[in-house]
Amino acid sequence: MYEKAKVLMLSSSRKGNEAYLEHAQSMIADHLKECRNVLFIPYAGVTMSWTEYTKKVQEALPSYKINGIHEAGDPIEAIRQAEAIMIGGGNTFNMLNELYQQNLLPEIKNKVARGMPYIGWSAGSNVCGLSIKTTNDMPIVEPPSFNSFGFISAQLNPHYTNYVPPGHNGETRDQRIAEFCVVNPDTAVIGIQEGSALLRENNKLRLIGPLNGTLFLGKEKSDITQATDLNEFL
Repeated sequence: MYEKAKVLMLSSSRKGNEAYLEHAQSMIADHLKECRNVLFIPYAGVTMSWTEYTKKVQEALPSYKINGIHEAGDPIEAIRQAEAIMIGGGNTFNMLNELYQQNLLPEIKNKVARGMPYIGWSAGSNVCGLSIKTTNDMPIVEPPSFNSFGFISAQLNPHYTNYVPPGHNGETRDQRIAEFCVVNPDTAVIGIQEGSALLRENNKLRLIGPLNGTLFLGKEKSDITQATDLNEFL
């Protein structure tokens, strides 16, 4: 279905102390190429308005004409006319719930299947996998389903890190992912560190960026480098 898909899955909007989307500028430019008109979906935003969120992205990416889908009279028609789509980070449950409530998932999937560029970061990347079951977010709302776009045949965990602050006694990220893998032993989880991304293009899947990723499958855990063949998860 997604042989023509062009999907950039950024781990995060920031890398270290860099400005908003600064580290992603070149990856976004390479992905969008000549495209300058972008439809932004801000539904993961909860503590800021969707208009404020859209303005923030517009200011970070001044080379593009970015319009918020919430300002469109007909969101479905806006997707049908879109040259490219971006979905930002925030709360994955809130965003997916909005997509379901407005029946937008089929339209986005159809456009991506036909080759329209898609860019997501954080929550916007999480929905690129089979479901949002490996998001880091709290379920502040209950979407009709956890199933998401399925642009790749794996789960995603953006902002991946297994760092444990001194004195912290909660579960590590690896322990949480291990719980998923016990219940779903045949489903892979790909952890993407901040600053890196997954890219689906030319019917290939690969890691881009400066930091390795991590692959969890069953009881196995392994590193992902830029040279790792990830095509089995297409």
